[in-house]
Amino acid sequence: MTHQFDSSMLREYDIRGIVGETLGADDARAIGRSFATMLRRAGGRTVAVGYDGRTSSTMLEAALVEGLIASGCDVVRVGMGPTPMLYYAEASAEEVDGGIQITGSHNPANYNGFKLVFQGRPFFGSDIQRLGEIAAAGDWLEGSGKAETKHVLDDYIECLLGALIGLDRAGLGAMRIGWDTGNGAAGPAVEALTARLPGEHHLLFTHVDGSFPNHHPDPTVEANLADLKALVAAKQLDFGVAFDGDGDRIGVIDGLGRVIWGDQLLMVYAEDLLARRPGATIIADVKASRALFDHVAACGGVPLMWKTGHSLIKSKMKEIDAPLAGEMSGHVFFADDYYGFDDALYAALRLIAANARLGKSVTELRGGMPQLLNTPELRFQVDEARKFAAMAEVGQRLAADSGGAQVDTTDGVRVTSADGWWLLRASNTQDVLVARAESDTEQGLARLMAQIDAQLALSGIERGAQAGH
Repeated sequence: MTHQFDSSMLREYDIRGIVGETLGADDARAIGRSFATMLRRAGGRTVAVGYDGRTSSTMLEAALVEGLIASGCDVVRVGMGPTPMLYYAEASAEEVDGGIQITGSHNPANYNGFKLVFQGRPFFGSDIQRLGEIAAAGDWLEGSGKAETKHVLDDYIECLLGALIGLDRAGLGAMRIGWDTGNGAAGPAVEALTARLPGEHHLLFTHVDGSFPNHHPDPTVEANLADLKALVAAKQLDFGVAFDGDGDRIGVIDGLGRVIWGDQLLMVYAEDLLARRPGATIIADVKASRALFDHVAACGGVPLMWKTGHSLIKSKMKEIDAPLAGEMSGHVFFADDYYGFDDALYAALRLIAANARLGKSVTELRGGMPQLLNTPELRFQVDEARKFAAMAEVGQRLAADSGGAQVDTTDGVRVTSADGWWLLRASNTQDVLVARAESDTEQGLARLMAQIDAQLALSGIERGAQAGH
């Protein structure tokens, strides 16, 4: 037997599809068989499996487990919960060799997918393509594994609470915080976590509902933070945190309702960490503000700009042993007293800890940040066959004549001049180009955007209509 996946499913960082159209039980079963085959050939055998709160997740989980068992892997079923709980189950147990979380992340309710970990490392790029090749060839090992169910939530919560060890409980007890899980998979875990925290906690939408009846669970879109802003304002809370559908991305607002974006959040974490670990390398993706890289250096750290993509960031962290990394998208990775994976619940506790250790409220920390002008992430449609070729053309032109600006080609092109920078890169997961610019002045921002448009025009592309996520 063989299996062919829809061409849109096997993505750079995960596997994702539309349930009933491009993704069904047969796909999940084939993923199980191929992953088990790859793991056994690498000397592994046991896989932890979890799933989010989408209506299709239990069906896909059952089929995935069937496939894993049929190719000879043993399965530890950890049940419904946030993706980082699955990561914890994989990382904390010596006998577990891999992990798969069934999740549609921040996609609409009719999507679902799979995030995978292979012997302690991210499983992405060529790994995912290899999984598809094995399925297409039917090159599956045969076997007869077994499955057991394991409750890990309590241990996971206990591990999270380690972020607050050594801090003054009285000081923490004065904090008043709002939490919005958006009916996503993090809800029950946040209920259990906040029940054990000092201070006053106000929770929104912790009931898991895969139809997301209150708002879409993507905290990087400001409109989705409206309920949290209203809660913080009505209760006069210190700050609020929000989570995406599977709990690996965080959004934060301060006590005045101002969004603290991913790179600004990393400024807070870096300042806190570098006070205890001077000289540490802090990684951020190419979309991050210049203010972050400047702040890391000013706090005695080594800033490193790296490629966008949670799997790429995690891999780079392991390679250079960096204790902290983050992305504009709200993925934050702590390898400082933690495992190095992206966990929004742990990131929320580290924000509480930073607040206490730095002796400043989240609102004060946000207010002290440079007031730079920047665009949101601008995404526009470019044919899959054209996007990388267009980026190569832009790179070649800038290499020949940068106009005196500094050009960084870590991921696309990031062009820095005296009053700001602009970025143009190809998405690894969609047929879009992504642009962003930042400057000290409105005039500077307009000039930088004009440079982006000029480079696109030279490659026959117009910035045009915005593309969705």
